[in-house]
Amino acid sequence: MDPPSAPPLMRWIALDLPQLSLETLRSALAAAEAPAGPPHADALARPAAATAPNRPAAATARAWPAAQTASARAAAATAPPGGDPAAGLPPLALTDGHQVLQADAAAQALGVQPGQKRATALALAPRLHLAVADPARDAQALQAVAHAALAFTPMVCVAPPRTVLLEVQSSLRCFGGFEALLARLDDTLRPLGHRVHWASAPTPQGAALLAHEAEGPGPARALHAADLAALRRRLAVAPVWRLGPGREHWEALEGMGLRCIGDLLTLPRSGLARRFGEALLHELDRALGQRPDPRAPLQPPPVFDARLELLARADTTDQVLQGAQRLLAPLLAWARARQGRVQRLRLSMLHERRHRSDWQDQGPTVLDLGLAQPSDDAAHLGGLLRERLAHVQLAAPTLELRLECRDLVHQPAPHPDLFPGPAQAREGWTRLIERLQARLGADQVQRLAYRPDHRPEQASRSVGLADPAPRAAAPGRLATQPVWLLPQPQPLVERERRPWLEGRPLTLVAGPERVEAGWWDGGLAARDYYVAVGADGALVWVYRSRLPPDDPAAPVWFLQGWYG
Repeated sequence: MDPPSAPPLMRWIALDLPQLSLETLRSALAAAEAPAGPPHADALARPAAATAPNRPAAATARAWPAAQTASARAAAATAPPGGDPAAGLPPLALTDGHQVLQADAAAQALGVQPGQKRATALALAPRLHLAVADPARDAQALQAVAHAALAFTPMVCVAPPRTVLLEVQSSLRCFGGFEALLARLDDTLRPLGHRVHWASAPTPQGAALLAHEAEGPGPARALHAADLAALRRRLAVAPVWRLGPGREHWEALEGMGLRCIGDLLTLPRSGLARRFGEALLHELDRALGQRPDPRAPLQPPPVFDARLELLARADTTDQVLQGAQRLLAPLLAWARARQGRVQRLRLSMLHERRHRSDWQDQGPTVLDLGLAQPSDDAAHLGGLLRERLAHVQLAAPTLELRLECRDLVHQPAPHPDLFPGPAQAREGWTRLIERLQARLGADQVQRLAYRPDHRPEQASRSVGLADPAPRAAAPGRLATQPVWLLPQPQPLVERERRPWLEGRPLTLVAGPERVEAGWWDGGLAARDYYVAVGADGALVWVYRSRLPPDDPAAPVWFLQGWYG
């Protein structure tokens, strides 16, 4: 009898975002780069950063909107040499106190490197935009990456401050193998705009360490270990300070000549535990698969609620649209993580407070956007937002945006067809209706609904497209009723017991059809309907009232409609 086969190893993928803080800062700056408005009033009141003599002031951004100074706005608007030409932004760097922690490619091209003093960085790049990291903004961006990963596996974990882990062994067959899954995952993450280092390993901690080890200049790299032996070989050359406890004892470890994880593996465990604590060995064992490493999967929230602080006030709806479009990618990542599509969303614009005696705070400007058909298309949602914002008047400059979605439809997405068919025609019609509603207002786009009434002018009514009332069945049209009906019956002159239209007699060619209805609402109608021909050959629909008029001179013949 053959021994039972060992269970297959898990396959963990680690997504490391080494430039997450810089990317979220760049996104916040770009959101304010529609036609630029003046800086915040409290930003102007904040003292400018000290600069060297005969050198333009550097822009220092904080995690709150008030920190966007006038010099930063000028630097971003003029797009100086060395900045991001695509976004029109200056070189960016993150600082901690007076030391540079991280610099983007544009700043590094000018000589700015991590570890430099703030003054040295400003000397090398006078237009350098300095900022501090915003942990809340970074956590929101990392959450969006995790939501995007949930489309591939339910086992997704967030490892702050910059790593997302996902276990994909059970999903490989569904997506056509490991390489195909990586390609699909890369396409899904691309709209979020992050630089990602990839790694895979049989353990989550090992995959995270390999992803951090892939960090370096040049294009993003990927490190993969298919089994525990390969993982052990790759981690053996990784620096000890990659381990959390190793950073705390780095000086002592380096003094002992223990620079790589492989050096730790050659030493007695009892001595390491006495000198550096059990935490170092526990993390190493979890990475190598020698100790259980249970992880709690991420559960996406039932509603989407994201905020974006603008680093400059938005005076126009064009600037608001720039920021709102930055929130659409996290929204759709959340919707796909919950296997749904967006039916309705709400955009709130939080305004700058005015310090005037006659100013009354009206609260945020709220824009509700409902869709005729659920969608997960960013371009379509962005187009609808553009149409709605074009008709919005801002009560005051906008400082912060909030995007909410509480109405998600859980149904499979429509499958594309090779050739155009009825499904494409319905989709085009639906999107036309949505754009008309966004441009004209939901109340201005209506449809006809039947009413159970045989009087032609009462047999239909206009209702909104979102009216939940079911459409009543048609009461049975008269056999001769045309499609084109007048809003109100038009009186006709009677001569020689015949109706006249525009000074000419009508010839009755069909009828009568009798209608008696309306006694229940005070609009009694007793009529005989006829099809008549005019002198010019046009067919018209007329009726003769059977009720005796109060005035003998009142007309008894009426024109109800025309035939095409």
